[in-house]
Amino acid sequence: MSKAEFRSGYVGVVGRPNVGKSTLVNQILGQKIAAVSPRPQTTQRNQLGILTTEQYQLILVDTPGIHQPVTKIGDFMNESALGTFSDVDVILWIVDISVKPFAEDINIAQKIKALNLQENTLIALNKADLVVQEDLEKAAENYLELLPEAESLVISAQIAAGVDRLLERLIERIPVGPQYFPEDQITDLYERQIACDLIRESLLMNLSEEIPHAIAVRLDEYKDRSEKNAYIHATLLLDRESHKPIVIGKKGAMIRKIGEYARMEIEKLTDRNIYLELNVKVEKNWRNNPKVLRALGYFIRKD
Repeated sequence: MSKAEFRSGYVGVVGRPNVGKSTLVNQILGQKIAAVSPRPQTTQRNQLGILTTEQYQLILVDTPGIHQPVTKIGDFMNESALGTFSDVDVILWIVDISVKPFAEDINIAQKIKALNLQENTLIALNKADLVVQEDLEKAAENYLELLPEAESLVISAQIAAGVDRLLERLIERIPVGPQYFPEDQITDLYERQIACDLIRESLLMNLSEEIPHAIAVRLDEYKDRSEKNAYIHATLLLDRESHKPIVIGKKGAMIRKIGEYARMEIEKLTDRNIYLELNVKVEKNWRNNPKVLRALGYFIRKD
């Protein structure tokens, strides 16, 4: 491919919660930049994943899961995801082929149809490893009939099956264009923002039920002590007093476990030794408090 044929473009990675969007982005990039967990709504804001070679620059916009919001932060997450539909070169709609379409899946398909973006959409039929081979065609049909004019590929992001072919099709679909980001840049988020996301991932991995979704991570300090060492101080904002003893645990066991998991993940990403200090504070109903949400970096529209 000649220099004149260098391709670059934005791909909106969309879907309902917990279908594997961030897992797929990490697989395509070959490294972890996005927090993942088995729990829905791990991703709370758009994040770019940037893959650059001599032939192309693929810019993946990893978005929050589109869902039925019950809080202002849920409104923000939906606005972030839906706002990408008309701003990208390709829509990569991730679905969980191991289950039948949810109401959110149907709503996403209707949104794509309403914007006349079917031909710009590639459906990734994910989690194929959870479907027996003889049921695969029928499982796929449940989604393909929602967007009959869209191209589709069967994949499993978790085990990287079909991901190479998916990457090829995405590169073929993005236009000839300039290199938008430096070749060594892999995301648009700074280390301090990624640290917050990885602390949230630890909360989701270590706490049960809905408790992690009622916790915000506020980064109070991120200080480089040397080229190989950094200090991070963060506060976990809880919306209920009753959650505090659960998050702290007996003799501080749970908060230490949360911190240890997060510290290891941050160290993997930054290749530095991290000293992580976590505090806990109750900020009642923070998920519906515009002032708190704006302070945390969520740009909620004023009512």
